[in-house]
Amino acid sequence: MLSDDARSLLHAAVPTAVAGAVAVVVSAVVAGGKGALGAAIATVVVMLFMGIGFIVLQRTAKSLPHLFQAMGLMLYTTQILLLFVFVAVFKNTTLFHPKAFAITLVATTLVWIAAQTRAHMKAKILYVEPDSVKGDKPENSGPKS
Repeated sequence: MLSDDARSLLHAAVPTAVAGAVAVVVSAVVAGGKGALGAAIATVVVMLFMGIGFIVLQRTAKSLPHLFQAMGLMLYTTQILLLFVFVAVFKNTTLFHPKAFAITLVATTLVWIAAQTRAHMKAKILYVEPDSVKGDKPENSGPKS
């Protein structure tokens, strides 16, 4: 992973982790230990899904740049559908508080998307790859006489 990719991942993961920690505290106050557990599980699920998706998307961009946009749309659609599946599967669980889980899942997903968007907008990404000058060839700066 390139340092720019790692930096973008970090810029999305840290705010999500902070939002998850806040959700754990709020859920603990509102719904007790089961609420805190549900919020913690939701935070981990979102960070895993979104982090893996980010890595897959970056690798696609490097190896198959012509598929980047389609892959991004497919990936985000799949991630959102899988998150809905998680909510549906665990809606009647007694392991943790399902409402705390669902609310935290949605909130941390929105935080991840917003933070990733902000990181992308702030990144200084070149639109064109600059030509590299090789050491064995002299650079031609003008017409030959």
